[in-house]
Amino acid sequence: MIIITVFICIMKNFIFLLWGFVASALFFSVGCTNKSSELSDTLLSDTTMSDTMGIDTLSDIIEEEKLPATADELFDDFFFNFAVSKKIQKDRILFPLKVYSKGTEKSIESDKWKIEHFFMSQGYYTLIFHKASQIRLVKDTTVHDVTVERINVKRNLVTQWHFIRKRGLWKMDNIKYLSVSEYNDADFIKFYNRFVTDTAFQQRSLAESVSFTGPDPEDDFSTMTGSIIPEQWPMFAPWMPSGVLYNIVYGDKPYTNTNTRYFYIRGIANGLQTDLLFTKKGRSWKLEKVNT
Repeated sequence: MIIITVFICIMKNFIFLLWGFVASALFFSVGCTNKSSELSDTLLSDTTMSDTMGIDTLSDIIEEEKLPATADELFDDFFFNFAVSKKIQKDRILFPLKVYSKGTEKSIESDKWKIEHFFMSQGYYTLIFHKASQIRLVKDTTVHDVTVERINVKRNLVTQWHFIRKRGLWKMDNIKYLSVSEYNDADFIKFYNRFVTDTAFQQRSLAESVSFTGPDPEDDFSTMTGSIIPEQWPMFAPWMPSGVLYNIVYGDKPYTNTNTRYFYIRGIANGLQTDLLFTKKGRSWKLEKVNT
C-alpha cells in the first residue's frame, strides 16, 4: 500500500502508522495517477471522509496506547498524536491555558477544554517557508518552539497555537487570536487568497516561464519536467486550497520577511505533496515553480 509506505518513510511512528491504516480504510483508494485534476480529487477525497468516524476511530485506538517516548523528538511525530487524542491534549496542555486576543488575556481551565483536531479532518495542511534553509527545521530535533496557525481570510482571523518543548516533552502553552492584517505575513496571504480565487489574477501572477515538474496530462504513467507559459497553465495547474490555511512555523525566531515563499501542500494520509515557489518582484508576487 502506498499509504503505509509513505508513513513509514515520513514519520517512523507507531501511532502515525495507525493513522495510515485507518485512513486507507476510510479514504478513497488512490492509484499512481499523474493528472493534476486527479491529484486535486485525491487531496479532496481526504476532506470528504467521515470526519467523526475517522478521527474518533483513531482517537479510540490512541487512547489505549501510551505515547511513544520517541514521539517528542520531532514536533510532527508528537503533533499528529496530539491532534487526535483528548487524553494527550489534557496531559500536554499547560492549564490554565493562556488565551490572548485584542490586547486582553484570558485563560481556559482543564475541564473547559474541548478537543481540537486542527487540520486532521480536512486531510491536508500547508507549510509556508520564507527561505530554503528553513525547510530543514521540520526534521531538526533541536527545535523547541513551534506555532501551528489557522489562517481564515474570509473571517479575517488567524489562530495561533503555541508549543514549547519543556524537559523533553512538547506542551501547548498559549493560544493567540489576531486579524489577518496583524499577521506578520499578511501581504503574501492576501495575495495567495486572491491568486486561488481569481482566475484572471492568477494568470497575471505567473512568471513568463514557470518551471514545472509533474504529471504529463497526455500519459497517466509519465512525469514531465520543463517550463510552461501562462497560456498552458490551465492544463497543468495543480489543485490549491482556498479559504482556510493551516501553517506550521518551526523555531522561536520569526521568519525573515524575504521576497520568496516556498508553499507546500501536504496530504496527510496519501503522502502526496505539491510544492509552489513564489517570488516578489517589485510590488507583485509571481509563481515561479511548481512541483507535484
